[in-house]
Amino acid sequence: MAQAKIGDKVKVHYSGSLKDGTVFDSSLEKEPFEFTLGEDMVIPGFENAIIGMNEGETKTVSIPPEEAYGDYREELVVTVDRSQIPSDIEPRLGMVLQVRSREGTIANVIIRDITEDSVTLDGNHPLAGKELTFEIKLLEVVAN
Repeated sequence: MAQAKIGDKVKVHYSGSLKDGTVFDSSLEKEPFEFTLGEDMVIPGFENAIIGMNEGETKTVSIPPEEAYGDYREELVVTVDRSQIPSDIEPRLGMVLQVRSREGTIANVIIRDITEDSVTLDGNHPLAGKELTFEIKLLEVVAN
């Protein structure tokens, strides 16, 4: 029975939930999730939980924000004049938009508030600042 280590390609099934039990993602109704350990393809806490697991093993881990999507940062929330939203877009709460920074990078933002004159955009990841709980089953160490 193989034990997962950095450099291994692994197949897992997982279910991710918040403290209140809300499931935010799961592979259980899909194909197993396959990725290579050590290639920064997943959040650090998820990857660290799998390292050292044996094939067939299941574990539940709680991952703090700093090992997931980081802390919620107020400086990533900005209110803009409604005229800055393209006229072909009708803003709705929760809508995801892409914005370009002055440096030219593109980021996703979520509309958090809308008034007659302004729109509040949030550049935080939707799971930023949250402790995440994952139930992970290591199905297979595919290669190393």
